[in-house]
Amino acid sequence: MLFYFFALLSAAVVILFNDIRNETNRWATFFLCCAAIGGVTDSLYKANFDMGSHVTQFINLVMTPYGVLVFSLIYSGVSRSKMRIYKWAALLPVGIMLAATCSSPEYLINDKLLLVWTAPYYLVSCYVIIVSSLKERDNLNKKKRFVTAIIVVPTLLAVLVFIYGARAIRPEFDFFNYISVFIGYSLATGLLGTFLYGVLGVKLRFERDPLEGAMKAVGSGSALLNHTIKNEIGKIAISSENLKSTIPANDEASRQHLDIISSASEHMLTMVSRIHEKTREIVLREQPCRLDQLCEECLDHRQQLLLNDHNIKITADYSVRPTVRCDPVHMKEVVNNLLLNAIEAMPAAGGTVEIRLNAIKKGILLTVEDNGAGISAQRLAHVFEPFFSTKERSRNFGLGLSYVYQVMQKSGGLARISSRENIGTSIELYFPRHKIIQANRGKSV
Repeated sequence: MLFYFFALLSAAVVILFNDIRNETNRWATFFLCCAAIGGVTDSLYKANFDMGSHVTQFINLVMTPYGVLVFSLIYSGVSRSKMRIYKWAALLPVGIMLAATCSSPEYLINDKLLLVWTAPYYLVSCYVIIVSSLKERDNLNKKKRFVTAIIVVPTLLAVLVFIYGARAIRPEFDFFNYISVFIGYSLATGLLGTFLYGVLGVKLRFERDPLEGAMKAVGSGSALLNHTIKNEIGKIAISSENLKSTIPANDEASRQHLDIISSASEHMLTMVSRIHEKTREIVLREQPCRLDQLCEECLDHRQQLLLNDHNIKITADYSVRPTVRCDPVHMKEVVNNLLLNAIEAMPAAGGTVEIRLNAIKKGILLTVEDNGAGISAQRLAHVFEPFFSTKERSRNFGLGLSYVYQVMQKSGGLARISSRENIGTSIELYFPRHKIIQANRGKSV
């Protein structure tokens, strides 16, 4: 039983610290911890800690189905407003069980009453997890949800039959030998699924670690480089000023050379500062923001600076005008980076850029699409890496898309890119449903 406790607790810790800010992961951790704590009930009872064994048994039997139901609803994408109601409503049977248990002799749990409400909880949870897998359209996410379903659903049904059903019908039934097989199956399948497809984002974390590590290394390196160059430029500036004071007034050629040195030094400092700005740790200050208004501000800015000179036509199509929680300063910089990339990808004759806002089942998509040169499949796999650029001359030093990637990741969303050579490139920014405050219907502009 203690092995059961440590195995489930370890799984809970891995899921939680993989992405502690993710609500789905937090509720998965909650129900796994509630399930794990049942492994110490017998040990507490044998050690004569009767009250401790009653408390752990109550948490195990009563709180686990509650946690499973809330987890499955959040995992399936139920909106936050509805979840607040569901969470409180689902606690009603828990309160009834607490009152019934506290009023019973020796704090015994009423197994038949327990089965009456836990059976629907487990069955609804299984149904919701399976349906969310079947309805998922993204191929990669569909595989992940399918793996999650085959890990969770068989074990939940086994728990319902061999624990709750057995306790209500035959209290003396030794259920653990049966249920341990399913727990072992879930742990083994979960471990395999983590490496193959990813479960609750665990594999996604492993895949992103190299890129995150590269961005941190670049940020640290650019900070050190920035500091060093500032010191060296300071020395050059002082020396230049000292030299100017010793040069005769009629020695115009020497003064011009010193001006070139000063100008080049300032340019170097500006360049390195811009690199450092793009690679330093991003701290978000989120607030409600209208995405369509933000996009319009970016478009107006680009129209004035670049579009007219490049014979580029731009269109905007807002089927929704959502208000989302994000950092408007960083998000504006993200959109500006995407527009700049699209402009630089255009041939000399010009082209078309389209920016779109669409509602999807799981959230909002902001898309920037161009009909420029496109990116080869070989290069496409590396576009989010720092200092990787598909252009020989770029104002972003190969850091624009790395910055986009970082901002969207820290915002709880995703950045996805698709491209075909000589046809164009499309970049999608995905904002999950829980980030949406309001999604009003819009129109093309």
